[in-house]
Amino acid sequence: MLTPRSQQTPDEQGRSAPLRYGTVWDTTHAPIADARHAVRTLLAQAGLDPDHQPSQDAQLVVSELVTNAIRHAPGPGGLLLELTPDATLLRIAVHDSSPHPPRTRTLDPRRVGGHGLHLVTRLCDRMHTITLATGKQVVTHVRLRNGAG
Repeated sequence: MLTPRSQQTPDEQGRSAPLRYGTVWDTTHAPIADARHAVRTLLAQAGLDPDHQPSQDAQLVVSELVTNAIRHAPGPGGLLLELTPDATLLRIAVHDSSPHPPRTRTLDPRRVGGHGLHLVTRLCDRMHTITLATGKQVVTHVRLRNGAG
């Protein structure tokens, strides 16, 4: 759930507290559009224009990761967005029930599909997978702007 700054505790309102959003889904609900909307809302709350390129990149990354989780992993999943206090970096974590790490496919411009992870790795500063007892978590870091301000 997205917590507006006005509802955050005093400690969370300071520059040292990141903005966060989290959600989970079951096997019957595909929250891809909701995930993109959550990115737009979180970044707008931090004063970033959701129509600028970095925000659009973050929306694309979330869309690809959530789509992959739903398509390739049976069962429930989850999304956690965490924006640094200076709004320069967005951490995106997607949990799913598959133990297998994501794999990029060989690029083939004639093939429909299979290009999403190539886009994700190009748009992110960092991407890694954490193996969990019940699946995995794919974590990416999207740079929204350089430095503070």
